[in-house]
Amino acid sequence: MPEEGVPLTPKANLLTTEEILTLARLFVKEGVDKIRLTGGEPLIRPDVVDIVAQLQRLEGLRTIGVTTNGVNLARLLPQLQKAGLSAINISLDTLVPAKFEFIVRRKGFHKVMEGIHKAIELGYNPVKVNCVVMRGLNEDELLDFAALTEGLPLDVRFIEYMPFDGNKWNFKKMVSYKEMLDTVRQQWPELEKLPEEESSTAKAFKIPGFQGQISFITSMSQHFCGTCNRLRITADGNLKVCLFGNSEVSLRDHLRAGASEQELLRIIGAAVGRKKRQHAELFLMFHDSPPGNPSISSWDPLHVQGLRPRMSFSSQVATLWKGYRVPQTPPLAQQRLGSGSFQRHYTSHADSDANSKCLSPGSWAPAAPSGPQLTSEQLTHVDSEGRAAMVDVGRKPDTERVAVASAVVLLGPVAFKLVQQNQLKKGDALVVAQLAGVQAAKVTSQLIPLCHHVALSHVQVQLELDSTRHAVKIQASCRARGPTGVEMEALTSAAVTALTLYDMCKAVSRDIVLEEIKLISKTGGQRGDFHRA
Repeated sequence: MPEEGVPLTPKANLLTTEEILTLARLFVKEGVDKIRLTGGEPLIRPDVVDIVAQLQRLEGLRTIGVTTNGVNLARLLPQLQKAGLSAINISLDTLVPAKFEFIVRRKGFHKVMEGIHKAIELGYNPVKVNCVVMRGLNEDELLDFAALTEGLPLDVRFIEYMPFDGNKWNFKKMVSYKEMLDTVRQQWPELEKLPEEESSTAKAFKIPGFQGQISFITSMSQHFCGTCNRLRITADGNLKVCLFGNSEVSLRDHLRAGASEQELLRIIGAAVGRKKRQHAELFLMFHDSPPGNPSISSWDPLHVQGLRPRMSFSSQVATLWKGYRVPQTPPLAQQRLGSGSFQRHYTSHADSDANSKCLSPGSWAPAAPSGPQLTSEQLTHVDSEGRAAMVDVGRKPDTERVAVASAVVLLGPVAFKLVQQNQLKKGDALVVAQLAGVQAAKVTSQLIPLCHHVALSHVQVQLELDSTRHAVKIQASCRARGPTGVEMEALTSAAVTALTLYDMCKAVSRDIVLEEIKLISKTGGQRGDFHRA
């Protein structure tokens, strides 16, 4: 819970019981066989037991689940079980009562534990416990959580920390799946991997002799977007095809406007068709333009989802929800181009529409100069006696500042192929390098002694594989509003992205060259705009 709390949605904006059931009937009719009530906190709705009872009557619905903070679970669970609740997930990020109160901003740890034991008592097996692991907060409790599965039929699910508005996400706080797994394996080397169910979001493991199991949800380090078969409807009726994305479609508004079933299916089908390959913040883009054509065409979302364009939207939704599995390609796989080569584009930019563009070959053309090219004949970071000095920007006006920098990493054919196919032993070089570039931009003033700290409003790092040169082209852009420019942030981002690629690939080849680290453009400020010719 954010320290300042969260604004509550007006009751009139929330879906009514009947609206929830109307949408549920529609989705089940189209092939949905599992519905989970989540939140927020679903157990604070006074009609939650009635909703479960009504859902239980839908023919074809096999599973009704709930994800809850557990505070009200012990009190309501007997009624919910009688109504037809068949699966339970309980969110619990710590086993320390004082830490629990800090995280959720209220007391209630013992009520949550009571809820877990009530679920076990009533025969739920497994009872799933969701734990978001955050460095500096609860990563030291991994083994304590895993130990719970020795005597209890729990599935403790360790979830990688994901960025959402309001949670002050920081890459340094994320504990990766591999790190968590290594920690558990050091304590229990006999840990066994369990088979994964189709469309599962979790990688499951069991310690021999223990009643329960542990799982890892690798949303950040090893995304499962290609096999994800989940859709979400928010409390106020918005359809989200990806928990991570910002794109939403209001089914509530269409319902209240009197939309027919076919109209709703068309709206839902269109939304499903726009579902991206990977979460919006770390979005992979593939295209089938020949190398000679610098334009980027949007990928066909219906093809990506394994849904045929000639099918009706009703059939598309049914296909998606009846366990249709997306044809598997290697992680960060490449689509074959007309020339027979592979081309891969990668961007950190969050874009809600399907026409997002990654860095294209055309975008690397030299830019023409524009605006006044003002320069100073004196070094601004040196005082009258030649000593290093920080520029005083206190009297400068705040203006919108944007800077773009680039770099090129010549990998050589062997390392390039491994990066292209995502087969480096260290992991996905492009993902790691991209995140490093974003992080570097934010800490530039800690690396460059006389550089001012800038509150960046946006950082974007794009990478493109150039098969003709066995190279990775990098472009970093930064934006801020303030009295000083952001070209150092952009240059630092591009340089650290390049250095990270070198680090990821150095075990394969030391013949890697970093070159062309340069400022492409900057706008804002008294010196005028700059665009490299």
